[in-house]
Amino acid sequence: MDRTDVTVESVTEVGSSTIAIELESPAGFEALPGQFVLLRATPDDEEITRYYTLSSPTVEETFEITVGIDPEGELAPWLAELEAGDAVSIEGPYGKVAYEGDQDVVAVAGGPGVGPAVAIAEAANAAGHDAAVIYQDDEPAHVDRLEALEAAGCTTTLIDDGDDESLEGAIETHLEGGQFYVFGFEDFVTQVADAIEAAGGDADEALIENFG
Repeated sequence: MDRTDVTVESVTEVGSSTIAIELESPAGFEALPGQFVLLRATPDDEEITRYYTLSSPTVEETFEITVGIDPEGELAPWLAELEAGDAVSIEGPYGKVAYEGDQDVVAVAGGPGVGPAVAIAEAANAAGHDAAVIYQDDEPAHVDRLEALEAAGCTTTLIDDGDDESLEGAIETHLEGGQFYVFGFEDFVTQVADAIEAAGGDADEALIENFG
């Protein structure tokens, strides 16, 4: 989809320095959990663009992105001040990492990767498939959705930053649990890929989104 203005439906705090922005889905917008959009905004009359991966399992009427707030950031603090009725521009969706509701999943997230990981787990659960979330962060976000997944029979594993042993153990435990989806910054996704290989899996079969 070409550049399109969309209306902000809500901005919600979902963790420490983390917000979820719910946006109106424009006509014809089709996207799958795991894909991302390009967001354009003009704080201080200067256009800034950022890519954000969807953090909602569906996009029928609205869709969600999850944003970590760096107080020194160019765009995120401005996004945090948005209110219902404001507008931003999006393009997309983009990305080949996408969940089509057809299999069990193991979603592995580091930091801001929790948004798409939770969305994929929710979509899998809604489709009648098993889902596990492995999430490493000292200050986890979307805790309410993780708890709801647990209540629905999914497995969630929270791991502190730096606890490599627990991360590797969780990956080994869930190695045969379904299609691996991995979201996070480069060091994290590289570590997860290495852990999959060390556990006897094939990291090339994992669907990995590197946030840079």
